[in-house]
Amino acid sequence: MHFEKALITGGNGNLGRLLAKSLRDSGVATVQFDIPGSEPPDPMDEEIIVIGDVRDQALLSDTFDKHKLDAVFHLASLLSGSSEANPDEAWDINATSSYRLLKRSVDAQVKCFFFASTLATYGAGVTDPLPEQEQQWPDLLYGVTKVAVERLGVYYKLKHGLDFRCLRFPLVLSPFAPPGALTAYPSHAMKSACDGGNQFTFPVSGHIGTSTLFLDDVIQSIVSLAKADQKRLKQHVYSLHSFVLTGDMIEQAIKKRYPEFHVDYAPQPAAEHMLGGLPDVVEDQAARDDWDWQPQFDFDRTVDAMFELFSGR
Repeated sequence: MHFEKALITGGNGNLGRLLAKSLRDSGVATVQFDIPGSEPPDPMDEEIIVIGDVRDQALLSDTFDKHKLDAVFHLASLLSGSSEANPDEAWDINATSSYRLLKRSVDAQVKCFFFASTLATYGAGVTDPLPEQEQQWPDLLYGVTKVAVERLGVYYKLKHGLDFRCLRFPLVLSPFAPPGALTAYPSHAMKSACDGGNQFTFPVSGHIGTSTLFLDDVIQSIVSLAKADQKRLKQHVYSLHSFVLTGDMIEQAIKKRYPEFHVDYAPQPAAEHMLGGLPDVVEDQAARDDWDWQPQFDFDRTVDAMFELFSGR
């Protein structure tokens, strides 16, 4: 698949900017569309940044017309906790705006539409390892909106010829995790240790495991799927997996480097429900067969990379 200029919604976040850089490095110009307040403090000369709300249809229309986009990478969404707290806004941003973006992409005849989905589309109590064709019955609104967009994307693919491509990501381990995200506790704990802290409280029990990807593998997977030969893709949506992550594993990894660091466990219902309901292992053989998906970061390499980034080396 070849395209020349791509729109990235949520493009000023850490994932969006890293994806934009990876695409530009491969010869694709990017337009990063994101909300006010997301402006990077040090934008690169080659970055094209549009500030606005994904619900602003006039601005999106103008962006499509002005930049002659031929690919869309749709990352923007209200996350899980915010979606539960603001369900009307979550549906408007995550579902309705995505529906309109899909329609606009069909009208603009874009060559590729990528959508970032999640294992939260399955809900709690799924089979573990998670089969690739497990039924999706999400129990949080965030997952409900993601399922809705998956189905909309496939509809526009089958009915209107839109080249819709989608990945369901497990927990993403990132050095840039938002401070308030409970499920990002592994990142917060490692950063605390690197910053000289001596104690951290985990919001889940140490034994709870979750399928996980490192941020670099997330970016690599998006670019690889977007550029894959359409004839090889036998599924509309692919799930990914690299390694299982538990609190106990994070505690041991930290103490290996900082022996005096102390970990407490104070499980919080929201975090236990969210992470405890996700599978330890996700079957991803289809991605490996169809477009040669292969994670580069196992647990040990991920932890090494995180500590290196946090320590500034």
